[in-house]
Amino acid sequence: MANNTFGIDLGTSNIKIYNFADDSVMVEKNMIAIEGKNTVFAYGDSAFDMYEKAPSNIHISYPLNNGVIADIKNMETLIRFFVSDLMKGTLRPADYIIAVPTDVTEVEKRAFYDLVKDAGVKARKIMVVEKAVADGLGLGIDVKNSQGVMVVNVGYATTEISILSLGGIVLSKLIKVGGFKFDEAIRNAVRHEYNLIIGEKSAEKIKINLSEMESGVNSTLVYGRDIVTGLPIEKDIPTQLVDKALEESFATIIDSVKVILERTPPELGADIYRHGIYLTGGASQVNRFASLLHKGTGLKVNISDKPLESVAIGISKIIKDDNYKSLAYAIEGMGGK
Repeated sequence: MANNTFGIDLGTSNIKIYNFADDSVMVEKNMIAIEGKNTVFAYGDSAFDMYEKAPSNIHISYPLNNGVIADIKNMETLIRFFVSDLMKGTLRPADYIIAVPTDVTEVEKRAFYDLVKDAGVKARKIMVVEKAVADGLGLGIDVKNSQGVMVVNVGYATTEISILSLGGIVLSKLIKVGGFKFDEAIRNAVRHEYNLIIGEKSAEKIKINLSEMESGVNSTLVYGRDIVTGLPIEKDIPTQLVDKALEESFATIIDSVKVILERTPPELGADIYRHGIYLTGGASQVNRFASLLHKGTGLKVNISDKPLESVAIGISKIIKDDNYKSLAYAIEGMGGK
């Protein structure tokens, strides 16, 4: 493939773009801030910094929702801005590979293709790859061989559970539980327990802090508004409260993993038993989830080193390695020669 080649993984919370020219992955918040009717005020991480703080004339939103495109115009704008940044401000003709979820309709898959085609990024050739296949590659698995592999990708809005074999997807299930549901559960628990209202970003911070803490530390500090007095206060939130708040969401994911395992052909099931489950995605590192998944299924859980970037890393292998090129395909009736 030509030097100007990009691999795009659109997540609800983060957009990841692999740039072949310098062999790097850009990770930015998939967010846009619009001032007034249609002036782009900020995008990516800088838009996220303003989130929950902006005045009423600045509208900040995620253009992607539950793994599908909710706001095409703003999503096209974001792609154009990010690609332009990666090309140092001058858009040149380029090839694109875009990752799509498996468990969505053909119309929704086509929307991802159209997004890049209509984004004004001078796309020469656009190919798509199943997100779970790219994930497997990014986790260092040779997805083209015949052994069965289970990949669980816990994203911000959704969790995708897939069984891979011979470069394809045998089974796949997309459920609407992920980092956002985790944050919401934490906010509700804090409100219920302490009469304290915290923002989405604060809930995410609690989640991240507790994931990164060494064992022995059993609380994290959070700022919010007291419901009774209406005044801002700080509060120590114990790990125990967060663990309890997340139980229901974790159980939903683990139950879905079990359902997929029950539907897996026995030979592939034997492979998965031997190799375990591969866990990735931006929200997969949350406190105790991996150990609960192991406990709930009895299987070994392999945790990704770079959970946020695994799909983009997988696309980079498709771009660089001829052995994997066939994993990306053109959608019928579209220019992917």
